[in-house]
Amino acid sequence: MSDTLHAEPPGGAVCWSTREMAARHGVSKDYVAQVWRERGLRPWLADVFKLSADPDFEAEPKDAVGLYVDPPERAVVFSFDEKTQVQAIDRTQRSLPMVPGRNRTVTRDHRRNGTTDLFAALNVATGEVLHQTRRRHTGADVLAFFKHIDSRTPAGLDVHVILDNVSAHKSEPVRKWLSNPRRQRWHLHFTPTSSSWANLVECWFSVLTRKALKNRAFSSVAELQDAIDTWAQHWNHDPQPLKWTKQAQPVIDKVKRARTALHHATKPATDH
Repeated sequence: MSDTLHAEPPGGAVCWSTREMAARHGVSKDYVAQVWRERGLRPWLADVFKLSADPDFEAEPKDAVGLYVDPPERAVVFSFDEKTQVQAIDRTQRSLPMVPGRNRTVTRDHRRNGTTDLFAALNVATGEVLHQTRRRHTGADVLAFFKHIDSRTPAGLDVHVILDNVSAHKSEPVRKWLSNPRRQRWHLHFTPTSSSWANLVECWFSVLTRKALKNRAFSSVAELQDAIDTWAQHWNHDPQPLKWTKQAQPVIDKVKRARTALHHATKPATDH
C-alpha cells in the first residue's frame, strides 16, 4: 500500500497499474487488485474539486439556505442563473429509433448551428420557472430579465433572488434600477464564488438538459429555443418544488477540512 501512495510509477506514468505493481513486488496482478479493493485504493481515479476563495464564504451559504428552508412571509424567493452558450447541435447522419434489443442511435459527429443563453428563475416555493432565451448575458440582459420577474410577481410581495457573483449581476444598469425607491421590495442574495451547488436552479438546468436537450438534433437556434420553451411550459403545467435538504454548516465544515488537508498537502517540507 505504501508504494501505491508514495512511490513514483515507472516511465513518468500518472498512476500505478495492477500489472506494474505486481511486477515490482513479484506477485500476481489479481493479488494487487485485491489489496487495493480491501483498502479502498483506486489509483486510476481522481475526484474533481474547487474550493471557494470567497471571504464571505461562511455567511453567504447560510443566507441562501435560510431562504430555502425558512422563507420570509409575504415574499417570493427565486433561485436565478443563466445557462450560457447552450448549443444548437445537429447530427451529421440520421439517427435510428430504439427497437427491442437495440438502443436508439445518434452520430458522434455533429454540426454546431449557433448558441443561445438561457435565463431562468425558479420559484422555490412552487417550483414554477420563469425563463427567457437571449442572445447574450450582459448587464442589460440581466436587467431585462429582472423586469420580467418583477412583472410576474404580485404587488405587495417582496422579491428575494438568490444568484451568483458574476459581474453582469452587479452591473451599473442593474444597480441603478434596484436603487429606485419603487424597487424597495427587491433583495439580492449572492452565493459564494465557485459554489454553484448553492443555487437550486442548477438542478432544474440539469433536468432540462437530460429531458429535453441531450441526444437531440437542432437545425437552428430557433429550433433549440422552441424546444426549451416547450419543455419549460410542460414543467410549469405541473411544477414540482425542488427541496433543499442539507444544512449549510456541514458543508462549511467540510470545506474547512478540505482547505486544511490541501494546505498540509502543499506545505513545503522545510516549512515548520
